[in-house]
Amino acid sequence: MNAPKPANGKPVRIGDLLIERGLLTQDQLRIALHEQKSSGKQLGETLIALGFITEEAMRGALADNLGEQAISLKGIAADARALELIPKQIAKHHTLFPVSFNVEKNELLIACADPNDIVASDQINALLGSSPGSPTPVWRLASGNEILPAIEQFYGHELSIDGILHELETGNIDMASLTLETQGYSHPVVRLMDSLLADATLRGASDIHFEPESQFLRIRYRIDGVLRQVRVLHTRYWSAMVVRLKVMAGMNIAETRAPQDGRISLSISGSQVDFRCAAQPTIHGENFVLRILDRKRGIVPLDGLGLSEHQLTQLQLMLARPAGIVLVTGPTGSGKTTTLYSILGHLNEEGVNIMTLEDPVEYPMPIIRQTSLSDAVKMDFAEGIRSMMRQDPDIILVGEIRDHDTAEMALRAAMTGHQVFSTLHTNSAIRSIPRLLDLGIKPDVLAGNIIGIVGQRLVRTLCPKCKTPDGPTPLEAQLLGLAPGEQITLYRPAGCPVCELNGFKGRTSIVELLKFDGGLDELVAQRASLQAMTKHALELGFVSMAMDGLRRVRDGITTIEEIARVVDLTELVS
Repeated sequence: MNAPKPANGKPVRIGDLLIERGLLTQDQLRIALHEQKSSGKQLGETLIALGFITEEAMRGALADNLGEQAISLKGIAADARALELIPKQIAKHHTLFPVSFNVEKNELLIACADPNDIVASDQINALLGSSPGSPTPVWRLASGNEILPAIEQFYGHELSIDGILHELETGNIDMASLTLETQGYSHPVVRLMDSLLADATLRGASDIHFEPESQFLRIRYRIDGVLRQVRVLHTRYWSAMVVRLKVMAGMNIAETRAPQDGRISLSISGSQVDFRCAAQPTIHGENFVLRILDRKRGIVPLDGLGLSEHQLTQLQLMLARPAGIVLVTGPTGSGKTTTLYSILGHLNEEGVNIMTLEDPVEYPMPIIRQTSLSDAVKMDFAEGIRSMMRQDPDIILVGEIRDHDTAEMALRAAMTGHQVFSTLHTNSAIRSIPRLLDLGIKPDVLAGNIIGIVGQRLVRTLCPKCKTPDGPTPLEAQLLGLAPGEQITLYRPAGCPVCELNGFKGRTSIVELLKFDGGLDELVAQRASLQAMTKHALELGFVSMAMDGLRRVRDGITTIEEIARVVDLTELVS
């Protein structure tokens, strides 16, 4: 918990540090010091009270000065397991707050106001114990102005989902208090929604579905691409729950007959998580779906996409071309956005102007200029590209090509010396060509302007803790192209507590990369058949998604059944 001192052995005075960073002027510091003498408060508190600096900026500066990491407790979702480990009295006495407990790492994340409080450190270590199985405290710097309200807000309330549901069953629901921003946390529905959102995030869900039926409410999480039912509640709770969700998402609580969109932002386990919300009226009430956008999981390095060495080289060669368009294709939920963000992260540097047009912006990135399409200003992708072209961009990302105008503008940008990235909903990389032709794009415009097309799907990976070895069946041997008598070990899902008895944990991508050359451009210009273009691509070393999926099976990462769930393997069977 003791922070390392700077190299010269003396911490920099906070006022000097803020001036050095351009966050404060000498005049403002003079005013704050004068005010501090009369109020007796700390300089940081005085600066914030005067409005000279934000609490976030102050916290970041203090953390850097002390060699610590900072954390914000605004919009935090409490962790019942963490609160059980540290009593309220100790938390208040030492101005600290248990944020979250990581079961896998056995780490307790604690926010504290004073990272140099040795007494607090010793007391927490004694409380947690020193045995090998004891939790390890991980300290983060936070503002006392955030810690104390968090202690009062979260301690003393039931936070487990089962406990809250029991509380609901035995009490009355006060609808009016659900709209309150303050003093509302005592309401069980408020705590229930926070607990459900945190539970889904910690279990690795990508979506949460609230589905009302005539007599009950079904709650399902999409984990690893598959929906799993986690709760069934009485339908009488749903009216209160949907009001709370709408308040959190900034929706109109009075509107129940029209679709609505919104956004929720929470801090879960010390990480900022956004939820993209959509309400849809049905015959049994409003259906609510939340897409979980965990910034911590959103952006992965290029070599973390699961590409083979050959595929990674091909992709890097595609990105090396200074002008043209790269398309990422696949159905909804196939990881297209993740791949595009990884590419942008690879290309992002100070000397390049990258601009994006998204619907909506899912993961904020530094330096990159990101624009979200807004219904309020009635701007579509085509109009957005037209506007961005006047912003001197080097690289342009268009969220999705949906129509002729967007496709035309994206290709026009590519023809005028820009790198353009976008997504397209097609079944495979090669089928993107007829799809673009169907949108009304001329073949001679496509030829020479497409750098390459990435087709991808997401497949579940076997749980490393419980996967069991097995031999291939005759059909599997045929699909894998095994020679007679050739032996290979495949793996089957089993199920254990780590994977919640599913046999699978996590997902990986299977990819096909279609890199364009002069020959393929010529075939496109001639409106050649899919067969002719596929034949040419195979001659250049093109590997289909099906073959890439079978590579993953050979590596023991997934199963043939899982590959067959997302791509057609029937063509490989004679």
